[in-house]
Amino acid sequence: MEGSGAQDAPLVSCPVCLCELPATHINAHLDGCLQEVGRGGEPEPSSKKMRLSGPLGGGGSSSSSSEEEEPKGGSGPAGAPMFPLFHKGRAAAASLGTPGRAAGARKGGAAVATAGGQEQGASPAPARPRPAASPESQAAALRGETVAQKLEGKPLADKLRPDALGDYVGQDQVLGEQTLLRSLLEAHEIPSLILWGPPGCGKTTLAHIIASNSKKNGTRFVTLSATSAKTNDVRDVIKQAENEKRLFKRKTILFIDEIHRFNKSQQDTFLPHVECGTVTLIGATTENPSFQVNSALLSRCRVIVLEKLSVEAMEVILKRAIKSLGIRMLGQDKQHTGSANGSNSKSSEPPVYIEEKAVSTLAFLCDGDARTALNGLQLAIQARLTAGQTSHQASTQGCSVDGVFITEDHVKEGLQRSHILYDRAGEEHYNCISALHKSMRGSDENASLYWLARMLEGGEDPLYVARRLVRFASEDIGMADPLALTQAVAAYQGCHFIGMPECEVILAQCVVYFARAPKSIEVYSAYSNVKACLRNHQGPLPPVPLHLRNAPTRLMKDLGYGKGYKYNPMYKEPVEQEYLPKELKGMDFFKGNKM
Repeated sequence: MEGSGAQDAPLVSCPVCLCELPATHINAHLDGCLQEVGRGGEPEPSSKKMRLSGPLGGGGSSSSSSEEEEPKGGSGPAGAPMFPLFHKGRAAAASLGTPGRAAGARKGGAAVATAGGQEQGASPAPARPRPAASPESQAAALRGETVAQKLEGKPLADKLRPDALGDYVGQDQVLGEQTLLRSLLEAHEIPSLILWGPPGCGKTTLAHIIASNSKKNGTRFVTLSATSAKTNDVRDVIKQAENEKRLFKRKTILFIDEIHRFNKSQQDTFLPHVECGTVTLIGATTENPSFQVNSALLSRCRVIVLEKLSVEAMEVILKRAIKSLGIRMLGQDKQHTGSANGSNSKSSEPPVYIEEKAVSTLAFLCDGDARTALNGLQLAIQARLTAGQTSHQASTQGCSVDGVFITEDHVKEGLQRSHILYDRAGEEHYNCISALHKSMRGSDENASLYWLARMLEGGEDPLYVARRLVRFASEDIGMADPLALTQAVAAYQGCHFIGMPECEVILAQCVVYFARAPKSIEVYSAYSNVKACLRNHQGPLPPVPLHLRNAPTRLMKDLGYGKGYKYNPMYKEPVEQEYLPKELKGMDFFKGNKM
C-alpha cells in the first residue's frame, strides 16, 4: 500500500509483475513479488515464472523469462525463499555461501543468509525488519530446554552473538557513548572500516551488529571470508553492488573477514569501488594493517583498533551466557545469586550450578578472548554433564546443593592451560622480542625473565631467542663485558644440543646475565658511523693507500704496492703510519667527527 505522499513520485515498472508504482516503493514491492514467486504465487500476468538471473541494467532491457521448477528448501530472512537478481549461474551463487548456513538451491542462483539474517549476494527484505534479539529475549527463547540441548549445534560464542549495539560489551574507547564511531553507526552512516584487534575482541560481532542494522534501512550486507573467497567472488559482489546502486539506489556493505589473507593484487580490486562509493568495505584482521593491507586501501578506510577485552567485560559476557543457559551461579557464600531461566525440575536433567570463582578464573585465564572464554565454559559444562557426576551434598553455611556442580578446577581443566596470545609469525612475535631486548638493556632482570617466558610458553623457537641474544651481546654490552658474547654463543649451542623444555633454563641464565651486565654501545655506535660515512660519501670511494696494498707479484711491487709500509712488530716504539685514505685523514668514528 502506498501512502498519499508517494503520488508525486515518478512511476516505475516492476520487472516481476510488470505493474507500475512509485519509485520510492519499488524495493519493498520487488522483495514481496519475489517472495510470492517462492511460495508458488504468480504475480506476473504470464503462466510462466520469470527468473531474473542476468543484469537488468546495461542495455536497458530486462532478461528473458524462463520456466523453472518450484524451489526446494532454503529460505530468506522472513522464512520464504529469496532469489538474487543479478547472479550469473550456479558458481556465483555457491561462491558466496557461508559454511554452516542453509541455502536455498535454484538452477540460476541461490540466496544465502548470513548470521544476522542478511543475504549474501542478494538484497534483504526491508519491509518488516526483525527486531534485534537482546540477551534476555535469547534466554527466553530457550526456555523449557535442558542445558545439554541448549549447548547442541553451533558454538556458544556464535549462539549468543548480540544483534544490537546496546548489547555490545567492551571497547568503550571506540564504541562508548558520544564516540564518533557509535554516532555514525546509530545514524546508519557506515564509513569504510578496517577492524584490527586480537582474536575474540568483538570484530565479527561488531560486523554482525552492523549487518542487523543495515537490514532495517534496506542496505545490502554481503559477507565474504578471505580464507575461502577468490577474486572472482569479489568481482561478482561488486558487479551486483553496481547494479543495485544504479537501478535501486541501494547501498552495499561488503564485510571481508580475515582481510589480511588477501594478497596485494586481490586487495587492489577494492580500490576504485571503495573510492567511488560502490561498496562500503569493512575488513576484519588480527594482523597489523600497516604491514598486511595496501597503503592505498588504508588511506580509503578508517582503522579501528580494538583492544583485548577487560576482565570485567569478560565476566559480563560469561554471566550473560550462564543466565541464558539457565545455570545457577553460587556466590562466595555458596548462596544462589542467580536462578535458572526456565526450571530444570520439569526435565530429568539435574540442575547445574557454577561457582562464581570459576567464572572469575575463566575471565582471567582467557586473556581478553571472549570466544575462548565461552567455548571453555561450554566445554566444562558439557564435560560435567557427560560424566554425570553430581555433588550430592555440597553444603556450606547451611546451603545444600544437589546437581551438577562446576568448580574452578573444572574450568581450568577445560582450558588445559593459561591461554597465551602469541603468534610466531605475527606482530605479537616482534612485540615480545622487542620487550625482551629493551628489558635487558634497561637492566630489569624480572621483566627480562617475564618476556622470555611469554615467548617460550607461547611456542617460540628457542633458537630464535638465542640468536637474538648473540646479537644483544655485541650491540648492547660490547666491550663493557667481552665475555657476554661467549655466554650467548654457549647458550645457543646448549639450546641446539638439548632443545625444549630443558633449554629454557639456559636461556633464562643468559638473559639474567645480560640484564645484570654493564652496558656499552661504543662498538655499535662506531660501526653505525662508518656505515653512515660510506652512504653519504660524494663521488667514487677513495682508493686503498698504496702502502697498505698487498704485493704478491713483481708487477704489483713495480707499481708501488706495499711501498713504504712499516711492519709494526719490527719496531719497539709505536709506529706513525696512516691507515685511512687521505680524504678521511683524522676521522674518529668513535667520536663521530674529525680530529
